[in-house]
Amino acid sequence: MRIALPGPPRWLTRLIARPSMQAFVERVPLATGMARRDGAEIFGLLQGFVASQVLAALVELDILQRLLDRDGSAEALALNSGIAPDRMQQLLQAGVALGLLRRTRRGQFGLTRKGAAILGVPGLLPMIRHNRALYADMADPVALLRGEGETHLQRFWPYVFGADAPVEAPEAATYSDLMAQSQVLVARDTLRMISLRGVSRLMDIGGGSGVFLSAALRSSPGLTGTLVDLPAVMPDATRRFAESDLMPRVTLHPGDFRTDPLPGDADAICLIRVLYDHDDDTVRALLAKALAALPVGGRLIVSEPMSGGSHADPVCDVYFAFYTMAMGTGRVRSADRIAALCEEAGFGRIQTPRPLRPYITRVVEAVRLA
Repeated sequence: MRIALPGPPRWLTRLIARPSMQAFVERVPLATGMARRDGAEIFGLLQGFVASQVLAALVELDILQRLLDRDGSAEALALNSGIAPDRMQQLLQAGVALGLLRRTRRGQFGLTRKGAAILGVPGLLPMIRHNRALYADMADPVALLRGEGETHLQRFWPYVFGADAPVEAPEAATYSDLMAQSQVLVARDTLRMISLRGVSRLMDIGGGSGVFLSAALRSSPGLTGTLVDLPAVMPDATRRFAESDLMPRVTLHPGDFRTDPLPGDADAICLIRVLYDHDDDTVRALLAKALAALPVGGRLIVSEPMSGGSHADPVCDVYFAFYTMAMGTGRVRSADRIAALCEEAGFGRIQTPRPLRPYITRVVEAVRLA
């Protein structure tokens, strides 16, 4: 059990908050370094949005891809971009400052290791482009916290509202593609944290176009699967399974898990990035359905970004917490909170494997005991 460390005493925080104290600290040699570090970190928070927009511009203008094979000058990269060379120079210089680009001896620009990695991480480029919707919703964070008005992400992810917000095929294709690309890393990390040994049929609820289920089937040749999701996403799932020759091992079950019954032929159920899309009442109902659909000894696998709980996570308690808030129904929960909801539903033998990359996903496993 983690124990929260005590913070500075109240009198000290009040003292530090005084402008006169800050001016005094800047003149004291022993405290100067601490003050400078605090100041740099605070300014880092202040410029965070600008840094993310610099990244967005580099991606939108295809700068990273253009620098993959050869270095380039600001003048060359400005051609056909509609951007003046001096402003392109500023963008590239900002990319160097962020560690994404490097200056060459000839005064040109090239990729760094981190910049190149952005091109290679599955789903990262479309997610960077997609983030403009989140940033629009974060333009007034207090309004978002108060729940005032409809957000851009509510319109982008209509499926979270269930039968009351029917999803058309074009919308489904848009968000299914983004979900599919972003779930490649989730599938990899999840399958490295769990074992499917002894599982004969895996039911993937809310599995979209079947990225995770496909990965699970490839990792376990004797495994069969059932995919449960809205009817509008089934064409994409059909194509994915057919193209990978997995269709004979898959049963597609179109439906809404909130209103439709679940098939009862699986001995394991996975919920991959599903719970954090929904409020507690929806999650409780889903977990109860999952328990009823499993045999005694059947397993539940929950995989998604999770809050750090008493020890706040710098990614999940910031990015994912506000992203799911902007979706309108979601919330990031800690592994302990998800475990408690599973236990409340009737599951036991709950485990939380050590995460490989918490900013990608964490896992909670549980078993139906009776």
